[in-house]
Amino acid sequence: MNTPTEQSVIEADPAAAFATALSLWGSCKAQAEADSTMNLSEAYHGMDQFMRVVVEIGNRFETWACQYVDFNSLNDVWTYLLEDRFGDSCLKILQPEDLAGFNDDDCLRVALDLKLPVVADGQLPVPVDEQAPLPTNDGGFAALRIQTVRDLIEENESEAFVLGDEPFDENFESPYFALYGVGTDGMVEHIASRRTYADAIKLARNLIPVIELPDKPKPTFTGSPAPGSGT
Repeated sequence: MNTPTEQSVIEADPAAAFATALSLWGSCKAQAEADSTMNLSEAYHGMDQFMRVVVEIGNRFETWACQYVDFNSLNDVWTYLLEDRFGDSCLKILQPEDLAGFNDDDCLRVALDLKLPVVADGQLPVPVDEQAPLPTNDGGFAALRIQTVRDLIEENESEAFVLGDEPFDENFESPYFALYGVGTDGMVEHIASRRTYADAIKLARNLIPVIELPDKPKPTFTGSPAPGSGT
């Protein structure tokens, strides 16, 4: 596999695209068999067109993943993962009759549902939560934490942006990065906010030069307590 810095040169794998389409076809077929009111042939003016849509989604998702997924961080065989899980995740996002509208935003929604290691480089709204202990109990803090947060458009409030949240929620502004101090009791205190992870890291290292936060963030795969919303 290529390194994350080489994501742009990874070529789409036809086998992975096929596995994606096969998984989606199977999930749609199972849902149609369970729902007598669903008529995929009618929805797509023929099953041939439905199959074309499914194949197009397989190709689109594989092409998207080659640009945004860090394959080195995967613990599963890519094609098997897609065949086993893509279809069910996709149908959490769109109904079988609506698949013709599948786009790149839906690629991210499915990838987050699958808990794929999406590269969190600022190009996409990906939830981030990084924490590192302090070498000493500086200022009463046991650790520093950088987490994505979002401002509500119509209210003077912000909320943590975590895995499971809609990444393109129209009620929120674009995510940014909040730096928190974490007390020995687990309580968090907002220190500052920055538009980019790089700026948040720079501030953290200015405060604590030896802090071991990663240079590049990883997506949030496990739920962690959301900090207070102050910015």
